[in-house]
Parts: sequence; structure tokens; C-alpha cells
Amino acid sequence: MSSPKTIIGRAEKVSFPDLGLKNVPAKIDTGADASSIWCSKIGVVDSQLHCVFFDKGSPFYSGETVIFNSGDVDLTRVANSFGHRELRYKVKIPMKIKNRTIKATFTLTDRSSKLYPVLIGRSMLKNKFLVDVSRGTPLHEEENERLKRLRKEMRRLRRELNI
Repeated sequence: MSSPKTIIGRAEKVSFPDLGLKNVPAKIDTGADASSIWCSKIGVVDSQLHCVFFDKGSPFYSGETVIFNSGDVDLTRVANSFGHRELRYKVKIPMKIKNRTIKATFTLTDRSSKLYPVLIGRSMLKNKFLVDVSRGTPLHEEENERLKRLRKEMRRLRRELNI
């Protein structure tokens, strides 16, 4: 018998105990298959994957290099939100969400232009969570600011196009 599913919202605060990170905003995206986390300075040195989680523009940035042994790393091909396919490293990292700790698989990518530094996809949600979009801890102010900037840009473009 499977354990009961935990209800989560469209955005949640997650923690990564092994990385010493708490209350990281994560977007729950049922349209994405894979989960991803913001990583910088990704490279292979002596058959080990070296990376730094987040970057200087993030309050979660520590500057510490995290090393994964080759047996703990895989490669995957991911289609991003624009349909462009890219190769990404993927690793398993313990993650705590809604008082549940799970060993989650993440692709490592630059999410510096994204509002949420962590994206949780379907493969991590499956058989563990139900998503209720009316719940969670979304970044309301930041989302509203982005929406205002988008609307302003749309008005400018409409004037330019005379529509």
C-alpha cells in the first residue's frame, strides 16, 4: 500500500539539508517532467562534477563548491520552455518539502533569469504529492512586479506596431 499523498501548492518553500539551505522558493510545474535547480560554475574535474548552487545574485549563494562523484551524476537531454533541447547534468539531492524529506533528482541549470530558483516537475511529484494551485507560498510581490513590467512592455510594443 502506498503512503498518503501530501497536498502542496503552486509554489512552496523547500530545504536542502545536505547543502545547508532552507526556505528556498520552488515553483511547482506539472507541465515539466524534470525538476531543476539553479547552479553555476558547473564543470568536471578529475572525473568529478563540481558546481556552485545559485550565484552571486541569489540570497542562497554561499560560493561553496559542491562535488559529486561520477557514480552520483548522470546526463539527460531536456527541452527547455522554448523547446530548445540541451544536455544537462542531473544529480540526486535530499530535499525537504512540507515536512517530507525525499531524495529528489534535479538537473543543474542557470535559473538566474527565473523568479523561482528551483522548479519541481512531474517525475518528483508522482505518487507523492497532489497540487492544489490555491495553496502554497508563491512570491506574490515579485510575480506582480514581473506582470507590471510585461504589461508595460506590451503597451510599448502595441504603440510601436500601431495596434
